[in-house]
Amino acid sequence: MTETAELNTEHRHWILIACMLAMFMAAIEVTIVATAMPTIIAELGGFSQFGWVFSIYLLTQAVSVPLYGRLADMWGRKRLFFIGVSLFLIGSVLCGFAHTMTWLILFRAFQGLGAGAIMPLTSTIVADIYSPRERAHVQGWLSSVWGVAAIIGPLSGAWLVQHFNWSVIFWVNVPIGLFSMLLLARFLPAREHHKGATLNLTGSCWLMICVTALLVALLQADALGYWLLAFLLLALLAGWQLKQHEQRAEAPLFPLAIWRSRLILAGNAGNLIIGATMMGISAFLPTWIQGITGGTPLQAGSALAMMSIGWPLASTLSGRLMLVTSYRFTAQLGALLLIAGSALLLLLRTDSSIMQAGLTAFVIGTGMGMTSTTFLVSVQNHAHYDIRGICTASIMFSRMLGSAIGTALMGAVLNFNLAQRLPQASDPMQQIMSHESRQSLSEATLHQWTGQIAASLHWVFVVALVIAMLTLWIAWLMPRQRPEAE
Repeated sequence: MTETAELNTEHRHWILIACMLAMFMAAIEVTIVATAMPTIIAELGGFSQFGWVFSIYLLTQAVSVPLYGRLADMWGRKRLFFIGVSLFLIGSVLCGFAHTMTWLILFRAFQGLGAGAIMPLTSTIVADIYSPRERAHVQGWLSSVWGVAAIIGPLSGAWLVQHFNWSVIFWVNVPIGLFSMLLLARFLPAREHHKGATLNLTGSCWLMICVTALLVALLQADALGYWLLAFLLLALLAGWQLKQHEQRAEAPLFPLAIWRSRLILAGNAGNLIIGATMMGISAFLPTWIQGITGGTPLQAGSALAMMSIGWPLASTLSGRLMLVTSYRFTAQLGALLLIAGSALLLLLRTDSSIMQAGLTAFVIGTGMGMTSTTFLVSVQNHAHYDIRGICTASIMFSRMLGSAIGTALMGAVLNFNLAQRLPQASDPMQQIMSHESRQSLSEATLHQWTGQIAASLHWVFVVALVIAMLTLWIAWLMPRQRPEAE
């Protein structure tokens, strides 16, 4: 029996609403917490641990995503969804009670373990209840959640912190999550899990060691020093052991069908590149606006929000375009838009307007929305029901891993350029980003620093453009076919 066997078509909309609510809860978490962090630090202290509040959440989320995907194929989507959302909500409640930064980081890790289930399982559940032709359109609705969260998150976070205790930003998740679970409990039929099916524990352990070591190395590269090599070596060793084990295992964590399908491999490679390219704008466009042009955080956030607006619009358009052209054409068009947007980053100057930055972000968002949706829908349509969960999870995991790699790579490029161009300056980026420090600099020093930092950021944008160009090749691997009805 499949989860769609007993499903009344009229109930699909309620299931979609439940999935969108859960996805909104996870999507808004990052932006709403980022807005409240200055207030949290002022009360709890521990500024030196600031980065770990976000890094530990990403780390535990990324590690758990593939495991949830595999378990969902074996035990059913509904059960794993309830487990994941419950962990997320418990972690959210505990975060609100944290009285030190250390406890907050610990509870954020717990919260991330739950978040690892939400993104892949909501997408998989929707793929289960809609036909291949419908999935392309429905994924646009799911993508729109990110656009709404990107706008509502910072605004609601600022309002809640101003009028209530900062703990409320974590607790607002609870009613949303409970209502989402209530809807799925009522309308989504359960699936009988495979008899005797068990998780490959040895493979899972090697996977967790590999991913944890790699992400720690990427996210904390500046702080690790020579320990960076040890973490990279551990990741390489664990990855090799995972490969050896998977080849011998009777029930591999990643089914052989994934490695034998060019389409699935292309979908994962495409999302890896999208995740890396995305960091070129998410991390460094706000830096350009605030550091180079002297803009405000609100202006930087407004420009970046244009990416979140372009993404769902293009995702919805790609759903229609796939039905009349092909996966390959839609992915290639999205790749060209992504390349064009990345090229526009190189046109930014010290006197560029916020409108120009916003337009650049919008074009990049349309490229990402079109390519990511095409890659995801093509993989879900190609994958059999019994492996659709792990295939969807692998897509999400690839994007997270790409984001970590992109952040580390472009951060290294920026730091190298700054060391070459401003060797005598002490943390010039921090000084021009801070309004007080910026005002204390002489006009000549400020002019010199902004010019050299702008040149350094342009090299970061060059790297983002080169990475974006790879999506055109990945898109060529997509088949020349349309989504077919079941």
